[in-house]
Amino acid sequence: MTTPLLRLDGLTKSFGKVSVAKELTLSVRPGEALGIVGPNGAGKSSLFAMISGDLRPDAGAVWLEERDVTRVPPHVRTRAGIGRTYQVPRPFEHLTVFENVLVCGHQGAALTGRRALTHAMAVLERTGLADLANTPAGRLTLLQRKRLEVARALGTGPRLLLLDEVAGGLTEPEVLELVEVVRRLHAEGLGIVWIEHVVHALVKTVGRMVCLAGGEVVADGEPLEVLADQKVRELYLGVVLEEEVP
Repeated sequence: MTTPLLRLDGLTKSFGKVSVAKELTLSVRPGEALGIVGPNGAGKSSLFAMISGDLRPDAGAVWLEERDVTRVPPHVRTRAGIGRTYQVPRPFEHLTVFENVLVCGHQGAALTGRRALTHAMAVLERTGLADLANTPAGRLTLLQRKRLEVARALGTGPRLLLLDEVAGGLTEPEVLELVEVVRRLHAEGLGIVWIEHVVHALVKTVGRMVCLAGGEVVADGEPLEVLADQKVRELYLGVVLEEEVP
């Protein structure tokens, strides 16, 4: 049996009386693309924070392949192969697009010299940013900043990429452009976990979907089956409709 790339074993986390994870158990196979949906307050962003090390669970464990990283600090997890994006891109605005990725390669992947330069340029090619390599990040459009957010995460050399609502705020054509970037990365064999409210972007990309609510898994399976689940539809109060999913 193949060892999961990521395994969450009984994760539990509460803030006062609010539970964001209740003995949550979940696994991601190597090279799998998993989409996560759920209403606001479902615990999705807290889940990413526990995986990346920004938030420590009250109980349970986070495993990266055969390594328990539950108490490992974020920068060590990054070096171990976990890369993540954030909902609001915050690049180094005074640095160029290329320099932003170069910094991530140096700090996250411990790359130096020519290897770091070559790696950074390859990441820009993969994310469609090569033509903007010398552009200051502060001048980028929202779509370009979202691409750069993905590129910065890739710069750390991850085996597992955590995407946190990277399609949010984009127009429909822009969403489709970003979907193509993520699909290419998945085709390369990168493991991906994508939290997203733009549900049709997930349907076009992932092979499996999980719906979270109240820190628990409500549904887990093929994307269209999850979206058709009655509990999932009730959670979204009619937001997820069959006609919205191509």
